[in-house]
Amino acid sequence: MIAEIGHFATLLALSLALLQGSLPIWGAAKGDLRIMNSARTFAVGQFLFVAFAFACLIALYVRSDFSVLNVWENSHSAKPLLYKVTGAWGNHEGSMLLWVLILAFFGALVALFGDNLPPRLRANSLAVQGWISIAFLLFILITSNPFARLFPVPLDGQDLNPILQDISLAIHPPLLYAGYVGFSMAFSFAIAALIEGKIDAAWARWVRPWTLLAWMFLTAGISMGSWWAYYELGWGGWWFWDPVENASFMPWLAGTALLHSALVMERRDALKVWTILLAILTFSLSLLGTFLVRSGVLTSVHAFAVDAARGVFILVIMGIFVGGALTLFAWRAPRLRQGGLFAPISREGALVLNNLFLATATAAVFIGTLYPLLLEALTGEKISVGAPFFNKTFGPLMVPLLILVPFGPMLAWKRGDLLAVAQRLAVVAAFALIVAGAVYWSLNGGPVLAALGVGLAVWLIAGAVFEILWRVKFMRAPFAEAFRRAGGLPRAAWGTMLAHAGVGVVLLGIVGVTSWKTEVITTVAPGETLTVAGSELTFEGISSREGPNYSEEVAQFTVRREGEVVAILEPAKRLYTVRRQPTTEAGIKSFIGGDLYLVLGEATGDGSYIIRIYDNPLVTLIWIGTYIMVLGGMVSLSDRRLRVGAPRKRAAKPVSAPAPAE
Repeated sequence: MIAEIGHFATLLALSLALLQGSLPIWGAAKGDLRIMNSARTFAVGQFLFVAFAFACLIALYVRSDFSVLNVWENSHSAKPLLYKVTGAWGNHEGSMLLWVLILAFFGALVALFGDNLPPRLRANSLAVQGWISIAFLLFILITSNPFARLFPVPLDGQDLNPILQDISLAIHPPLLYAGYVGFSMAFSFAIAALIEGKIDAAWARWVRPWTLLAWMFLTAGISMGSWWAYYELGWGGWWFWDPVENASFMPWLAGTALLHSALVMERRDALKVWTILLAILTFSLSLLGTFLVRSGVLTSVHAFAVDAARGVFILVIMGIFVGGALTLFAWRAPRLRQGGLFAPISREGALVLNNLFLATATAAVFIGTLYPLLLEALTGEKISVGAPFFNKTFGPLMVPLLILVPFGPMLAWKRGDLLAVAQRLAVVAAFALIVAGAVYWSLNGGPVLAALGVGLAVWLIAGAVFEILWRVKFMRAPFAEAFRRAGGLPRAAWGTMLAHAGVGVVLLGIVGVTSWKTEVITTVAPGETLTVAGSELTFEGISSREGPNYSEEVAQFTVRREGEVVAILEPAKRLYTVRRQPTTEAGIKSFIGGDLYLVLGEATGDGSYIIRIYDNPLVTLIWIGTYIMVLGGMVSLSDRRLRVGAPRKRAAKPVSAPAPAE
């Protein structure tokens, strides 16, 4: 009965989405405020019904109701409760319902907290959200029904894919979808503005917090997925330029450009056409990611489905929304009034340059990801585009962009003085060069590019901090005044500093692990000791363990540094009893300087085991840096100037007439 109730709730959500997508836009065209405001009721109602349907799906998983096809395919009675719950979205059908739930949640947020939005813009935006919901609810009901029944009812399920039975994969999809779907708000605002034909600085003020929120979620989701691949797959790496990884990275790059472009539009009422186009393209790339993961065109550990019919349905959705949006843009864009002018050397100019590099980098990743697929579809020829291509195209685009990052916040709006900013940043540049030289000297002339990479990372971190110190007049005014000025800085300034510094921390981790990584593949017998990168590893032996739904062989290694025991690593090989699928569990110990990473291989027959040992210097900085970036976004979002839109203009108070003279 729960399955039927969940299915009925999904149908009711579709009914409300149909109303949400039609009535408000009609009311906006007529100028009827009452009909326009109905969008708020429909949006909240749709969210409640989708949330109820999703709760029904979770209940089916918790109860292990194997009369439901989706539960039978992705669960088992012996599976831990946590993974029964997360299994609800660890599959194609459930993840799509989660996708629509997050979409409806964002629409409900606009409905509940969008009082500062103009009624016409709010109504049209929620109507566009309704259209997106209609498309994906139809997709679920027609091709991907999570509540479909199974007869006869099996005694037990087939279990969830073992590599998805992990806490990171419980968190990764919701974060990633919140990023993907969050950009739908920028898309909806853009389409609503094009329909109305009115785009101004206030529009950018309303769009920016939603874009920032989506960017934060997507950053956290990509980071969590990278961390999962690092420790769960046993490959010892953190990024592989996998097409599905690229599918999440492209909207992140475009969303980063959109954030900066919206800032120029808000402050200077400029870049209107470009900002609208970016809003459309960013969500279009999110839809592309959904298509790649679920269409069957890719073979990847990240892919959900291999059903071509589903892929065609999503392709039709993409064609309607992306094609329709670009057609509307082509029709309306020439009629949009251009905004304020600015000099090339200015903060606006720096942000335009930022957009140029980010857009080009997005195009490079797009071509490298889709070209092999198009070539195979057109000619049948299969080629592989891997890390060498992306490193040679993406890397050179990022280096000049990162060099320019500290300049942007220090340039004045409208017209800046590049020479004066360069003189201020000279001390930061000198510090970065000294650090790079020290690294090069300490490695006895090691890789020059690695030393320069460290210097570039220091340039970013120190440049971000220096910008704040300059603004508060540190060392140029009494300490009490500098402290007072620091307290008066907008939170967005602190958020920008954290985000830019976070990029530097990520870069430092990337340079460390790619330049100085050590990999050893060898055999070892119980009692033997190996030395790798200053650590002594003693193989103590192998033991067997039983988990709730798996059995595993666990190796124990004692790690010593300078004779002292610093860690016990237990890499393992698991076999999940239902699917008979093996997984590799790495043993990882994080030190200040990096990770010691150990993977257990196969037995050799003489009592020895093949093992892979990685010394990954500074690798944890990659994930620390991404969450510093997310923290920066949170701090910026807490700025009162970014709280759900621009403030309403208050009506001027009537001026009392002067009293007549007596």
